[in-house]
Amino acid sequence: MLVFALWLANVVVDTAGQLAFKAAAGDPGAGDGLARWKHMAARPWLWVGVGCYVCEFLVWIAFLSLVPLSEGVLLGSINIVAIMVAGRILFGERLTPLRVAGILLVTAGVAVVGAGA
Repeated sequence: MLVFALWLANVVVDTAGQLAFKAAAGDPGAGDGLARWKHMAARPWLWVGVGCYVCEFLVWIAFLSLVPLSEGVLLGSINIVAIMVAGRILFGERLTPLRVAGILLVTAGVAVVGAGA
């Protein structure tokens, strides 16, 4: 049960971090060059992303301490799916048929690895 909780926490925190970075980087009023970085640093989304990544690092280390590396990395690949779906929902990003096929293949692979773990 702890392994599942850590895996789920990793997916949630990693996805939240990626979305926060996208929100920080996608601000149209940010400008270019150094001005863009200053603008992003003054906004909370960049720091939410950094905080999520610090938390994700700790959760990932705890998760990997309980499962073999080969299984852990494969199970962690579901983050790609979560990020793509969340990007579609929150940012209106396109999910082409090829990407949807990739999502289905990654999900199937994670299910197979998870069932065998």
